[in-house]
Amino acid sequence: MNPPDRKHAILIWTALAITIAVPIVAAAYSALLAWRRPIYILGGFARIIGMTLLLVQPLLAAGYLALPRPHARRLHLWGGAALSLAVAIHVGALWITSPPDVIDVLLLRSPTPFSIWGLAAMWAVFATLGLAMIRRRLRLRPRTWGWAHSALILVIVPGSVIHALLIEGSMETLSKIALCLLVVVASAAALRHLRR
Repeated sequence: MNPPDRKHAILIWTALAITIAVPIVAAAYSALLAWRRPIYILGGFARIIGMTLLLVQPLLAAGYLALPRPHARRLHLWGGAALSLAVAIHVGALWITSPPDVIDVLLLRSPTPFSIWGLAAMWAVFATLGLAMIRRRLRLRPRTWGWAHSALILVIVPGSVIHALLIEGSMETLSKIALCLLVVVASAAALRHLRR
């Protein structure tokens, strides 16, 4: 990597680090955390980390992070696993703190509209992970995998963003809106780039 490329990469990674850190730090200072149990806080931060991973994933997939293609693909794979883990921790923590609410969501009985969006996004995340794990066994062609993955992304991104925007929790409002907007823009740009 020559010096201009290195400067470009440093700029990209610095901007990404700041973009990820701001909502996490803002949430850490939320007054709403004062009386919460540690497991509830863990679940909330898993949700925030999941949202930041939703920003990183399309940037890796489209090669926007100034990394060699094989490195970006490997990180994208690990990022998908980390996103699935973040979702599992988020839902698991909610289950521990309030099982009846989680059961209502899973049975589509919850009166809160944000829960339906979160449920759809959760199942699409898990479906993507499952499909990635059995992709070789199914002998999916790259084009078929690409279409299936893209279709699931079209559920994951809007579902996650709407879910996050409708919840009034520990995430600071402006940083949450900015992060959600960046997730949508990055995902749309990556899908367009990869379709070409």
